[in-house]
Amino acid sequence: MTIKVGDRLPAGTLQEFYEEPKDGCAVGPNPVKIDALTKGHKVVIFGLPGAFTPTCSAKHVPSYIANYDKLKAKGIDTIACMAVNDAFVMGAWGREQGTDGKIRMLADGSADYTKALGLELDLSARGLGLRCQRFSMLVDDGVVKALNIEGPGKFEVSDAETMVRQLG
Repeated sequence: MTIKVGDRLPAGTLQEFYEEPKDGCAVGPNPVKIDALTKGHKVVIFGLPGAFTPTCSAKHVPSYIANYDKLKAKGIDTIACMAVNDAFVMGAWGREQGTDGKIRMLADGSADYTKALGLELDLSARGLGLRCQRFSMLVDDGVVKALNIEGPGKFEVSDAETMVRQLG
């Protein structure tokens, strides 16, 4: 069942890659518990089919980098990108995109959390396997307040500009 506005996010753990130890995190992949990420915070989470893919690299992540200051000014504590890739790939993609200090690049390597959200996308016919649908959501203290799920092959409602408008 797909998550919807008003639902509490399911418990789960994603992975984040660190090149240097910080905030008690070791070099390499580190677990990020969704409950800890969202408890008492306003968080924008956007998901996409994969790191280094054309629309994700040229439009989706750049829209959140470009609108970082606007989102922070509207009370967003954290912006997180999730994809069905491993933490090493997400870390490398974050370096390439220049996300450091702005967007947390979170890996769902086995698609377990994507499945828990009901946002999986089977791209096996295109050689990509199980992926995450393109989406964005506003989460306030663990509860989904806005959810924008793209149609197949679309990039129209999950961009940062839409999220900025939804925040008022």
